[in-house]
Amino acid sequence: MIGCNALASAGSTSSSQSVVNGVIVKSISDNAISDKAISDNAEEPDAAGALNAGEAVETVAAVTENSGVSVMAASTEVSDNSSDNSSDSSPNNSSDSSPDNSSDSSPDNSSDSGSALDTSKLFTDRDLEQKADTTGARPITVADSKVYTVKNAGVYVISGTASNAQICVEAGEEDKVQLVLDGVKITNDSIPCIYVKKADKVFVTTTDSENALSVTGTFKADGETNTDAVIFSRDDLVLNGAGTLNVSSTDNGISSKDDLKITGGTLAITCASDALEANDSVVMADGTVTIQSNKDGIHAENDEDDLKGYVYIGGGTLNIAAADDAIHATTIAQVDNGTITLSCAEGLEGTWIQINGGKTSIDASDDGINAGRKSSFRTPLVEINGGELTITMGAGDTDAIDSNGDLIITGGTIDLTAQSPFDYDGTVQKTGGTIIVNGTETDSITNQMMGGHGGGKGGFKHGGFNRGGFDQGGFDQDNGQGGF
Repeated sequence: MIGCNALASAGSTSSSQSVVNGVIVKSISDNAISDKAISDNAEEPDAAGALNAGEAVETVAAVTENSGVSVMAASTEVSDNSSDNSSDSSPNNSSDSSPDNSSDSSPDNSSDSGSALDTSKLFTDRDLEQKADTTGARPITVADSKVYTVKNAGVYVISGTASNAQICVEAGEEDKVQLVLDGVKITNDSIPCIYVKKADKVFVTTTDSENALSVTGTFKADGETNTDAVIFSRDDLVLNGAGTLNVSSTDNGISSKDDLKITGGTLAITCASDALEANDSVVMADGTVTIQSNKDGIHAENDEDDLKGYVYIGGGTLNIAAADDAIHATTIAQVDNGTITLSCAEGLEGTWIQINGGKTSIDASDDGINAGRKSSFRTPLVEINGGELTITMGAGDTDAIDSNGDLIITGGTIDLTAQSPFDYDGTVQKTGGTIIVNGTETDSITNQMMGGHGGGKGGFKHGGFNRGGFDQGGFDQDNGQGGF
């Protein structure tokens, strides 16, 4: 299967040509394809993902004016030929001006009061819009063994059913691209179904439809880039819409090397590794997300910037069954609203865990909440200011709320069922809220100090789940995932 913009080595070809809906289609079935692209704007091929010998490929040539389609051999480039992509005056870029600093919400470690994150900067108006303006949108109907490369800003409506197909975004650094999924189903062997190589931001928006993206084999790298997710983005990624997106993966589900946002729609992920993964942040405003993961449900980690790697839940419904951490953040894991149900080894893990609202239920086999020094930006802290928090712990050396630093409770209702309800290394402050421990309301916070921080306790408390063909037989014991 070909990767984004990948071409095979030079060779002779024979082809038949037809015109379908104004697009010239060439079928090439020789065992080699010329490395010279058909279109004038072709780029040098990537080394990764070259065609296998004998693989049949359709090649689409550049066609009529403003058709928005131009093609290289073994790859379909889709372009919005607007004369000015630097402006946000078009409907496609409304309310989301470039450059976009909406996710510049660095943690404030100067005070323990107020919101840990500046949530006013997390979402733009366009992030929160659940319906795309498809006026002038370019349609893409996927077909087997084809890569469709989007080169410019605009809205692209994706439909059809295909195997070993890919939507590849390789636009300008200030371009915003919206991929509207309109009843599309893509099943691949080894490459992402959607691959964002370059853009300012990419929106993946579902219409009122059912969509399915899956990778069933071992992912192949794109050069030095380990493209290990069904949707893999090097830049900011937003998931929204009115429909359903089902994602199934033998590795990660959806990955962004910048910010990953969920603002609407229904998302279901089944994967063998992390379900939602990002370097800078994973933030959720609304929608319904259901995750079954053999590793972490949500994972935000940044090894280069101590102020990034945070998770924010501001609304919606979130259901996670994870073998390790349900939600893992390098810096902050903040819950302001929403209905959250977690079944996992550890529920919320980060340096600063802040719960301000919502309804959170955690069924864990290790720590329900664990604040550890994942980042040097501050000492570990668990802070509960509001909401309803219910934690049910498994037997053994487990803690419902475990802070390797301080514990602050100012409000909310906390209902803990655990042998060790609290374990903290620093100080404790309680100025409000209701605490129920094993069915009895109490005003005291007893430090159990049972020992042991971090690490998973061997997978799901209730014996795991059927992963539909994933290998269940053994996780890395050194990383605390003892299998099912």
